[in-house]
Amino acid sequence: MLRRVYEWTLSLGSSRHAVWALAAVSFIESSVFPIPPDALLIPMIIADRSRAWRLALICTVASVLGGFLGYAIGYYAFSAIGEPLLRFYGISEQYLHLEQLYAKYGAWLIIIKGATPIPFKLVTIASGAFHFPLLIFAVSAMISRGIRFFLIAGLLWKYGEPIRDFIERRLGLVFSIAVALLVGGFLLVGLVG
Repeated sequence: MLRRVYEWTLSLGSSRHAVWALAAVSFIESSVFPIPPDALLIPMIIADRSRAWRLALICTVASVLGGFLGYAIGYYAFSAIGEPLLRFYGISEQYLHLEQLYAKYGAWLIIIKGATPIPFKLVTIASGAFHFPLLIFAVSAMISRGIRFFLIAGLLWKYGEPIRDFIERRLGLVFSIAVALLVGGFLLVGLVG
């Protein structure tokens, strides 16, 4: 079934409503949908690299707006909706570990987890369930999703089709390196300043 959903999602990228489909997938993936927007973003940028930055911005904004839905699910309906969703995706154990990490690292956790291939819905639902401050959640989500989608857009804009396989196969590595550089940069600035 997941394969059919994935193929259906890919087919949206070639429709005349592809940009709206990208926004919709980016929005709903942040709370309930299993397919990441990368499945649409990558082929759409390859088809027209001049739209890379615009498409990354659409993904980022729609994903953060969708994150508010995930946050609301966690905040208002965790036991009824959030918990079953986490079980469905097999990420309940990760959620329990997150509770301890949120208390210590909050915004950094959202930035790091939101930029990696870890399902963003885990971050959004957990943020709401833990009643994490909404403004800090929003800013952190914008940073993390921006890193993710603009990094993909930048690589595809610069290198086109040849980098596609690398992005699709090594996405986790790319994001982990980017996040490590970001966090390392902030730590270095903190130590120097």
